[in-house]
Amino acid sequence: MENIAPWLALKSVSGVGNHLYKRLLDQFQSPEKVLNAKKTELMMVAGVSDRIAGKILGIRFPDHIKKEIELAKKHQFRIITFLDPEYPPLLHHIPDPPPYIYVKVRLEGTDQSVAVVGSRNASSYGKSMAIRLSRDLASLGLTIVSGMARGIDTAAHMGAMSAKGKTIAVLGSGLGVIYPPENRRLYEEISENGAVISEFPIEEGPKAYNFPARNRIISRMTLGTLVVEATPISGYLLSARLAGAQGREDLAVPGSLDPA
Repeated sequence: MENIAPWLALKSVSGVGNHLYKRLLDQFQSPEKVLNAKKTELMMVAGVSDRIAGKILGIRFPDHIKKEIELAKKHQFRIITFLDPEYPPLLHHIPDPPPYIYVKVRLEGTDQSVAVVGSRNASSYGKSMAIRLSRDLASLGLTIVSGMARGIDTAAHMGAMSAKGKTIAVLGSGLGVIYPPENRRLYEEISENGAVISEFPIEEGPKAYNFPARNRIISRMTLGTLVVEATPISGYLLSARLAGAQGREDLAVPGSLDPA
């Protein structure tokens, strides 16, 4: 693991969200250079106010950053930065990529991946279709990405693994908080057949506002998103439409695919 402390420290600055973090990286190439920049240089970056520049210059690597690094080492979680070759390549092209992601095991196959997502309250037919489609896609060599939620997400991961294919779970919590809790065994099985990732601190719980952020990762790190049984206001459906607007494939299962 590279010197990750400057990456975490910069993210901890109030006012430095993913958009601004990316602009700072574009300007200075690394967090270390951001932290060593002069105030006048920092304020040349759009969105950096006098207050934010002052906070960046005043960073002292608080204890919670040291604790986070120790937790990652303890649990053998890896922290992959935006500049790491392993970082999902398609995420480089969105306006608000996470500057780093936590990874359980190793990320592979992200350049040839498809998201399969949908309703937590899926019908038996919907779940069986998600298993079937994910199995077929995985058998073609595609990595199946989903959110490890109940319903369609769980079925998608299971379908990929049934074909001995790769699957990646993107969590709406930290890697140290398995949600939903009944998917603990699935969490371990996915780790053996792919990877589990998150952009959230290791001990962060499944907060409601984390899931739209999680959904954008799922839909934008993949070549396309296949939605199975989602309501018109589904967060997954919205994320798929936004990904479609960026040139990604936006697909859906319209109804029964079985012969009448």
